[in-house]
Amino acid sequence: MNPPTVLEAAATATGAPVEDSALRTVRAKGRFRGGVALLGPAFVAAVAYIDPGNFATNIAGGAKYGYMLVWVIVAANLMAMLVQYLSAKTGIATGRNLPELCREHFKRPVSFGLWLQAEAIAIATDLAEFVGAAIALNLLFGVPPFVAGLMTAVVAFAILELQTRGYRRFELAIAGLLGIVFLGFMYDLSQVGADSHELAKGLIPSFDGTDSILLAVGILGATVMPHVVYLHSALTAHRIPPESLDEKRELLRFERADVFIAMGLAGVINLAMLVVAAQLFHGSGQTGVDSIEGAHAGFSTLLGGGAALAFAVALLASGLSSSSVGTFAGQVVMQGFINRRIPLFARRAVTMTPSLVVLAIGVDPSTTLVISQVVLSFGIPFALVPMVLLTRRADIMGALVNRRLTTTIASVVAGLIIALNGFLLFETFFG
Repeated sequence: MNPPTVLEAAATATGAPVEDSALRTVRAKGRFRGGVALLGPAFVAAVAYIDPGNFATNIAGGAKYGYMLVWVIVAANLMAMLVQYLSAKTGIATGRNLPELCREHFKRPVSFGLWLQAEAIAIATDLAEFVGAAIALNLLFGVPPFVAGLMTAVVAFAILELQTRGYRRFELAIAGLLGIVFLGFMYDLSQVGADSHELAKGLIPSFDGTDSILLAVGILGATVMPHVVYLHSALTAHRIPPESLDEKRELLRFERADVFIAMGLAGVINLAMLVVAAQLFHGSGQTGVDSIEGAHAGFSTLLGGGAALAFAVALLASGLSSSSVGTFAGQVVMQGFINRRIPLFARRAVTMTPSLVVLAIGVDPSTTLVISQVVLSFGIPFALVPMVLLTRRADIMGALVNRRLTTTIASVVAGLIIALNGFLLFETFFG
């Protein structure tokens, strides 16, 4: 790469945009096309927020408790917007991803410990994604679970291969699968409707025993995903390298919109899942529906084959897309924390093995999905706390350092998540 010219160096030092920078090239496409081209990273992250684990927890929550846990989904989605915005900002401000910054600024034992727990989270993530996709393939085509898991791995690699041909193709493929999930649940929601009065009541925080807390933690774990907290910073770090502070601020404005749109869409999907289950199952007295297979059967019986098909196709799109994103995130975690890069095939073989074992021995898949989401919830603080600590430091973030209010809110979010997990443990073992 050629060294910057005197004019370029002066422009960078003063914060003025460089005329032939990557950002200016994109913006030259026009106000609309140039703006849309800057969107995308948050849609990749958003896929993890509507993975098969969300299906399991939202359906179980809606069927058993009706609209009572609506507030959990809304709160979790607002948390997700803040978390993913901070992660995206980290990449734009520093040109580094969160695991890399942890390795550079934390003591080695701390960084190594964070890496180990992140790998455990990756296994729990794969568990949800593989099991979910396998269930979908079984429901749609009768494919045996173990074979379906292997098919999921193959498709995940095919989607990831798009990234070698440019980040945009990968983003568009993931966004397309996200759109399929959205359309599937909008169709099912149109078939059952929603009770606006009960929906409003569900916005008032409440619980009904330890089981409802378990589901709430599962919903939280399925919504605020630890691995995409790491991933989002990597998606923005080198996507369109900014040449000045002004360009960083401009990219951040678009990324703020990207997060709002993508996470808002994921929130609508999650809410639709719970509302459909509340209307269809809780409303008809079938509060015991706590599995994806049971939900699919219920759709078929109560609404017909079209609704059941829309549900299964949405589940398949969710499993395939989130599996690809999970593999990408795992690579970012390993390379960032310990500065090691292994072939994607080898990494996928390691993290998908527990999932294939679960599918092979016949463990109840829906129970597995819910438990995996609880495990993910316990991993959130290990991603969120380091991010808050790093983004509040001006020596790392420069002019894009967090405002005090932002740091305070993010700290409260982390504290709430930790407290909810602690309350679950206490109720489970001592309540």
